[in-house]
This record gives sequence, structure tokens and C-alpha cells, in this order.
Amino acid sequence: MMAAQRATDHCEVTTAAETPLQLDYTKVQAYWKSARPSMLGPYMMDGFGFPIGAGRFRFRGEVETVAEATRNLDPDTSVLDLGSGVGVWAEYFAQRFARVVAVEASSTLYTALKDRCSPYPNVTTHNGDVLSFEPNNDRAATEGFGLVFLGGLLMYLNDDDVSTLMRRLIPYLKPGAIVLCRESTIRKGVKTLQGDYQVVYRSVETYRSILVNAGFDVVSTQANSAYISVQMACELVKKWKAIVPERFRCLPVVGRLAYWGLRLGYPWNTRLIPWLLSGMGYEFPSLTNHFFVLQPSIPAAADRPDAQAHDMQPAQERMQTAR
Repeated sequence: MMAAQRATDHCEVTTAAETPLQLDYTKVQAYWKSARPSMLGPYMMDGFGFPIGAGRFRFRGEVETVAEATRNLDPDTSVLDLGSGVGVWAEYFAQRFARVVAVEASSTLYTALKDRCSPYPNVTTHNGDVLSFEPNNDRAATEGFGLVFLGGLLMYLNDDDVSTLMRRLIPYLKPGAIVLCRESTIRKGVKTLQGDYQVVYRSVETYRSILVNAGFDVVSTQANSAYISVQMACELVKKWKAIVPERFRCLPVVGRLAYWGLRLGYPWNTRLIPWLLSGMGYEFPSLTNHFFVLQPSIPAAADRPDAQAHDMQPAQERMQTAR
């Protein structure tokens, strides 16, 4: 059974370590190399009986947030999409902005990314890890990026590498640029999952601390309501799978009922249901998700790419070892 299929049993929630452990990048890479390149696979929603429209629903909801966060950016700007997955965001940015550079490490997801973006001559794709990626000397790199998008990437990096990557972005940002991160979050502290699927879940406050220390101002933080709605359905189905024998689960029916039941009450139920259950001592859903809008707190010219070379070397060595 593929790792992506095994991981669907937790849908981004499982028993986690109580202290922050270090991720094993070899396992992170192995997982994403075998992930199913679909709207459900990278969204961690396989194996729950959801219709394929669940992935599109979550994406449309997130588009509204991204569109609002980027509404003041010049259409002639360049976008750097790190950890591009199957390319739905690279495609979206290609339709709105002049140039897009998309980077994806998984060979499986990169193939889907390249195919999806092939109709767009303004998209340049790269198959490589983000910690060692160097922008080419094209117009995008020369003029600087107006937007950097990290759609669920930082949770697959250890704290030191998150800081290194974020600091390294600053010299490539043009004046007025923003960095937009979308990350799965927990309510307090840090939890690190070990095993075949490895990830670090951090609280909003933990992310704020890391990002500020890396040289960014957190302009705004917004809950990802579309994610939270689908995550609630995921966790309900997971509980069903835990108590019902496999042959009686009827996931195509139960999954659709859970999804559409929560979908019909969207978006007010993403706030009301967690609020009601928190009053009863329950945290539901166990995972949330947030968008972070960032801007560098120091001028981009203050840190040049060559000044980051020394800091990047340990991270590159770690990634080379992981291969």
C-alpha cells in the first residue's frame, strides 16, 4: 500500500509527540514521492469517501482569501511558488500575474505540476528542494518577486530550516512584496508526528515567533475556514472508522454525508461547532489551518544572496544527506 494511502487514516491528525522532535527528511521525501497527484491526495483527503468536489471546494474557499491578500499587487509582478504540489496554485497565479516560478521536490507531484502548467508560457517549473533552490538570472529574479507563496510547506521543515529558508527569501523580494504562508496549526505549542508520515504542527503563536525572528512582520493571520470545514468531516469519518468494522463502514456513503452535512452549514459552523464543543472541554477539530501574510521587517537590500550562502550550507548538506 502506498504511503499516501496509509496516511489517509489520520487526515493530518494522529497521536503526536508532546515535545518537538526533528523530522527525518528521507521519510518526508519518501512520503511525497508516493503521494497520489490529485486534488484529494495532496490535500490529505484520500480514503474518506469524499467526492472529488471536496478538493475543489477547499481550493475555491482558499482562493477567496488569497485573492483578498494579493489584491493590491501589480499584475506585472513575479510570483515564487515554493512546494507547488500538483500546480493548482501555480496555475491560478499564472492567470493573474505576469511570471510564476514554481518549485516542487516530489517527482510524482512535479510531473502533475508540469503537465498542468504546460499551457502557460509565463510559468517556469523546477524539480528540486526549496532549501537548495536558487532563482535563475531571469527577469523574475532580477526584478525581485512581488509574492512568495508557501502552501503547506513550513510544516515539513524543522525549525532551524524554516528560519533559514525565510531569511533567505528576503533578498529576492521587491519593495512592497508579501510572503503568504498557509499552514496547518494546533492550538498550543508544537507537535511532531513520527513514522512514515512526518510533519511538525505548530500553534499560531509559535509560527509568529519563528517568522518574526526570521526577519518578518506578521501583517495578518486568518483562519482557513474551507480547510477547517473539510477537516471536521475528516475527523468525524476517522472516528467512524475507529469504531466500525471495515466491511460495514460504507465510506462512499458516510464520507459524503459527513462532507455535505458540514458543507451545508458552511462557513458559520466552522466557528459555532468548535466554540460549542470547547465549552464542553473538547477540541474539535484537532487541527486548524491559517494564512499568514508577511512582509520583511528589514529592507531587502540589507541581506544579499551571497550573505546567505554560509547559512544555507548546513541546510543543503542535510538535504543532500536525505537523498
